[in-house]
Amino acid sequence: MAHKLTKIMQTGGSLAALVIILVLAGCGSQNNHDHAAGKKGATGSKPNFQYSGKGPIKATCTIGMITDIVQNVGGEWVQTQGLMGPGIDPHLYKTTPGDIKKLNDADMVFYNGLHLEGKMGDVLEKVGERKLVVAVGTGIDEKLLHRPAAFQGHPDPHVWFDVSLWMKAVETVRDALSKFDPPHSADYKKRADAYLVEMKELHQYAKAQLATIPKERRVLVTAHDAFGYFGRAYDVEVQGLQGISTATEYSVKDVQRLVALIARQGVKAVFVESSVPRRSVEAVVQGCQAKGHRVEIGGTLFSDAMGAAGKPEGTYLGMVRYNVDTIVKALK
Repeated sequence: MAHKLTKIMQTGGSLAALVIILVLAGCGSQNNHDHAAGKKGATGSKPNFQYSGKGPIKATCTIGMITDIVQNVGGEWVQTQGLMGPGIDPHLYKTTPGDIKKLNDADMVFYNGLHLEGKMGDVLEKVGERKLVVAVGTGIDEKLLHRPAAFQGHPDPHVWFDVSLWMKAVETVRDALSKFDPPHSADYKKRADAYLVEMKELHQYAKAQLATIPKERRVLVTAHDAFGYFGRAYDVEVQGLQGISTATEYSVKDVQRLVALIARQGVKAVFVESSVPRRSVEAVVQGCQAKGHRVEIGGTLFSDAMGAAGKPEGTYLGMVRYNVDTIVKALK
């Protein structure tokens, strides 16, 4: 425990995160719902958690894209709540005291698992000692993960931008719910199958629409390098001002690099992101103007967070469609 607390302090973790780990450590296995869980054996293997409570399963999720999966697959059998809403950057998110109740009351916790929620790692690890914590990214074939050199061998966590890969996350959620709650496994499978059909259709829609942009104009310039999977899946050149994580700062050289690329390739528009301050992209626009090249802000894309609840972009399917339509309209 001491090692983990020191690590949090050294990596810029908040006092709130420190408090949460201490509270969770003292909470034992108390919960509003009982679990039929096996204890850790001598090998240190993970307990075999299985639901034995009454009423819907309480599921807490980190980002909106995961919350959306659990809601779609879980249906009436799962009561879902998310930690990070619209406009929240998961790279910089620090667990707050208000999250203690959501994590402690949950029967299951779902998160990305590819270092997206970097500042929550120790908290999620501690929670996983006494309840089922599911990393939805672990179901994706390692060979299909994007590993940019700048990310020091770690995989790019923004897997949801390739709809065909994010379908694996749906299967992981389906399997986890079915194993945790066997009596309703058939319903989880039925709901997952229906959701996967919609995702297949969306994947084909994105391919067809983005292909209408002339190849030389198919250049996506954004605030940070979140669209690597998107570019690979839909044949789009992607350029980000910041790295994969917004925890990195952009420099004057980064701005100059993008300005030169935009002028050289005649890029018509660049894009801001809902979860990243727009000043970074505005710096690129101003740099282009200073060089005599006119470029516009083509709109706001949803990258690390979805839109507001109740709007089309407040769902995963709607968010991806909105992004595709916004990009096509600005670059075609």
